[in-house]
Amino acid sequence: MNRSEGRGGDGVPHVPPPVPPDDPDAWYAPDVRAQRELHPRVVATVTETATGFAYRMREPSLNAAGERALDRIHEHFADANLERPRTREGTAERMAAGFDEKHRRVIDRLVDCSAATRRRVDYHALAHLGCLGTVTPYALDDHIDVVDAGDDRLVVHTDRYAPATTTVPADHEYLTRFASERLHRYTVPFLDFEVPVVVYREYTLGTDAFATKYAVREPDLLPGDAALVAGCKERIWEARVDGVVDDRAAFVRERARTVLSRELTARNTRAWLDALAYRVRDALAELGIGVPPVDDRFATDRLDDLVYYVLRDYVGHGQLTIPIRDPHLEDIEANRVGERVKVVPRASIDHDGRIPTNITFEEEVPFVNLVTQLAAADGTELNASNPSAKVNLRPEGVDETIRCAVALPTISEDGPHISIRKQAPDAMTPLDLIECGSVSTELVALLWLCYEHHGVVLFSGPTGVGKTTLMNAHMPFVPYDDRPISIDEGSREVRMPHETGVSLTTRDHENEYKRVSMADLMTECNYLNPDVEVIAEINTPASFRTFAESLNTGHGIVGTTHAEDVHTLVNRVIEQGVPTYLLSELNLVVFPRHVDGERYVSEVVEFVDETTYRGFDHEDRCGTIRKDGTTIYWNAVAWRDDDGEFVLRYDHPELGDDERDVRIATFSGLAERLDRPVDDVEREFLRKHGYVTYLEREGYTDFGTLFEFLADLRTNEAATVERASRLAGARDADGNAADRQFEIERDTSATGNCTGPRTSR
Repeated sequence: MNRSEGRGGDGVPHVPPPVPPDDPDAWYAPDVRAQRELHPRVVATVTETATGFAYRMREPSLNAAGERALDRIHEHFADANLERPRTREGTAERMAAGFDEKHRRVIDRLVDCSAATRRRVDYHALAHLGCLGTVTPYALDDHIDVVDAGDDRLVVHTDRYAPATTTVPADHEYLTRFASERLHRYTVPFLDFEVPVVVYREYTLGTDAFATKYAVREPDLLPGDAALVAGCKERIWEARVDGVVDDRAAFVRERARTVLSRELTARNTRAWLDALAYRVRDALAELGIGVPPVDDRFATDRLDDLVYYVLRDYVGHGQLTIPIRDPHLEDIEANRVGERVKVVPRASIDHDGRIPTNITFEEEVPFVNLVTQLAAADGTELNASNPSAKVNLRPEGVDETIRCAVALPTISEDGPHISIRKQAPDAMTPLDLIECGSVSTELVALLWLCYEHHGVVLFSGPTGVGKTTLMNAHMPFVPYDDRPISIDEGSREVRMPHETGVSLTTRDHENEYKRVSMADLMTECNYLNPDVEVIAEINTPASFRTFAESLNTGHGIVGTTHAEDVHTLVNRVIEQGVPTYLLSELNLVVFPRHVDGERYVSEVVEFVDETTYRGFDHEDRCGTIRKDGTTIYWNAVAWRDDDGEFVLRYDHPELGDDERDVRIATFSGLAERLDRPVDDVEREFLRKHGYVTYLEREGYTDFGTLFEFLADLRTNEAATVERASRLAGARDADGNAADRQFEIERDTSATGNCTGPRTSR
């Protein structure tokens, strides 16, 4: 008798009442430290051992009939492509939801047993076919924090007991998934489909070097589905078409549904006959021989899933269809056959750097087909003599321009490669950049001054730091009645809200007899009488020559190039044949950076002459560069200090400083261009800074709305400010309207312009 037992008044020994095994009074389980039910009839137990703790799992047991039914299910689904969950959250949701309708109907025809046995069979079938196999119950335990696969057996760390050994081999196929945490889940639209995407992080030691991953959750394919899709695609490809197809997606969808519906109906009839024959044989002989070749072809989602794959390959871009259409991604990289495709997320995913996906090109033929398709969409034919191309596209159903670098296996080891850079679907405004800390209000006012008065501004930095974003964000500052002309292939990335704007692009691949060069575009641009030339991607010798020629025309110029700092920029410009004296024509060079997931302007530089440089009373953040016997002088206009704060080399009481001791040389350059006093340009800068502060406060973050406001401001500044003041007062319903009123002060200088809004206090 256990010592915890007692005796009643009649002397008969009494056993204590039943308690849970992990209760301290559970005398029958002295080593159990924790026990919990994770799922109906699934129990996890933690016991203490001589060396630590042991973690054991008990799942529903199966009788002989259940084992036979489960074997039939496994045999039938052996060739199916069932997408398994990537995280513990996904596993728990799948176990709670069960199989989809199309899977349930197939299992109904394969299994004939009692209700209790069916429930147990369903659990094991779902855990082993639709989830993570033997580690499925471990994924259901949210008390597990860390998983260690360093030994021969899996070791888990729960929130109270660690380490606890399990019976799971350390090399289990789905080991990394059950300890993964879902970071983001959303859907990406493609035609009429909403395809789920999950971004997750693995917490398993000793496995993949990449912890964060990206997975596209495309529909499952049951046995025989791949052949159905392939046959349908072949039928559509060979079908004769009468007339012009206006809507390619609708045409393919209609043909696919017609072909697949007929195939599914025919196979469904044969499947019912086979299933009936099996049931008769099984009932009479109880031998269980043979597995009926049954597939449920009537489930609505089954047909939709098959149509999706046909549309994906014929209307979309194959396996890259969803990543290309995912607005949360910035870059997509497919490097070689047999390797995972990598993506670079935008800030909305909150991850800096590349992450692998569940997409892999296993064969070279579909990879080459996709490379050829991307190039052909922009008019380039890839072949042995022209194995690579750089193309700009806006695919059907995509709201953003994508830049692709594609190449055939001729010049790419281990197969072709694809590198896609996606332009943001919505153009940012300077107010967006201020809000996220990328620029300061003073820098926005300075760029506004240069854009409006046809200055020369260059955005310089490595790939992916946000050069084009910065350039585009300030395009509304080009006056509405000016004519901006964009030149070269990068012009398709430029956002011009102007009715007067024109984009000119080189098309060297049109044909071998007629080629459009940068020189041709330059001549065409001059005939178009531009006010501002936008030369995105000044990287090729031709584009540098165009840039140099444009500097001599006196037009305003805005462009981007690849150079990380001022020394690299000078070296590169001179090596490309731009004369050193033309550097003094640049008003501002903006150097953005991308560090720890954040993009921001790190430094703004101006080139000055020797006299101006000698007149500086400062020595920090300015210098000289000796190149080919010529000395180039530069001065930092703005930069980030050690605390990340933006510093402008211009002190003025209206900017929060006590006195002004340094003038920006850019003011002198613009004053000379405009034939105005330098003080006048400085006053305009301060006035524009007041407007930027107002726009920031009022939240002008829509590209079109900002352009309209600036156009009204240029048409009639006083009336526009009065209307803004009136609307601000009307919106201020709590009685603080007086704090939002603006005083319009007339400038007494020769310009006769308003000084801009000033807040009454």
